[in-house]
Amino acid sequence: MSARVDAWIWAVRLTKTRAQSAAACRAGHVKVNGERAKPAQSVKPGDEIRLFHGGRERIVEVKELHTKRVGPPVAVEAYVDNSPPPPPREHVAVAAVRDRGAGRPTKRERREIDDLRGRRA
Repeated sequence: MSARVDAWIWAVRLTKTRAQSAAACRAGHVKVNGERAKPAQSVKPGDEIRLFHGGRERIVEVKELHTKRVGPPVAVEAYVDNSPPPPPREHVAVAAVRDRGAGRPTKRERREIDDLRGRRA
């Protein structure tokens, strides 16, 4: 028995929508056993899936097949998560915060924001 990779990724809650999982496959962000996967590629138990989504890479091994979306307790049992731990919050870029209704940033403020984010040389 097998399942479509996009449907399986969505069913075990690695993405919020099936459209997101299919788009990730089309964009090349999903690999099955090291090979780039199309949305309709089939997966079976024992396959390794690498998914780059939400700014981090998830590496999971398929244990159970699901084609319908399942609840979180069941979804966690459908795969073995071999992903590296997410980076600590200190290493995540600081987001510039503006007051509501303050309008667009001025050129000077935009340069300061770019400096803060490390985008300006």
